[in-house]
Amino acid sequence: MESYILISAFFVIALIYSSVGFGGGSSYLALLAQPFFALLPETIKPVGLLCNIVVVTGGTIIFYRQGALKWKEIWPFLVLSVPGAFLGGYWKLKESTFFILLGFTLLLAAVFLWIKPKSSDSKELSLTARLGLGGSIGLLSGLVSIGGGIFLSPILHLINWSTAKKISALASAFILVNSISGLTGYFAAGGRPLDWQFALPLLVAVLAGGQIGSRLGSQVFNALYIRRITAVVILVAAVNILKDHL
Repeated sequence: MESYILISAFFVIALIYSSVGFGGGSSYLALLAQPFFALLPETIKPVGLLCNIVVVTGGTIIFYRQGALKWKEIWPFLVLSVPGAFLGGYWKLKESTFFILLGFTLLLAAVFLWIKPKSSDSKELSLTARLGLGGSIGLLSGLVSIGGGIFLSPILHLINWSTAKKISALASAFILVNSISGLTGYFAAGGRPLDWQFALPLLVAVLAGGQIGSRLGSQVFNALYIRRITAVVILVAAVNILKDHL
């Protein structure tokens, strides 16, 4: 029964998140970290990152083919996020520390997701700001095993950095490289091998959901409603995690 719940939930999460350029890592982790499932960080972390990779790879390819991804625009966000995510993935946290950090990270993510961007003139970030933003989010992403798009995208929307499509495209690429880097760091540090019997059905579920969501896109799902519903779900999950580990 627990397996069916996870598989169904992962499919829905991937479908909805991929429609707005996210991988769903925060929600995968929020679900897997619930005390009900009694899973260890060594099981949770690689599964969350792999699911991210599976979901956003298709979206990133679609955005690239559509011309929404341009290297000269996105490289400053990626150049420090990759080593940051690797370092975060390599850094071994105590079990209690991991769950507490994850809980507070999800609380922060819920706030970012809830905020509605205001229409304003676009603001160009300096090179230093883009490097710093990418690097800091990359490090946090590696520590808690998410892709980081859930932080980067709302920030760029708030400052009206570019069009919604270009921000979603950047978020997809950002999540992809950070997830790969974080997973590489995790295994380089001697992380426990993946439990394929547990992970494979979840990966198949997010592959199916991600492919559907990437093609439906935000013209079917209202992005603001998605963010706010997700914010509430993540908030409840975060409170539940912190209640059990603080």
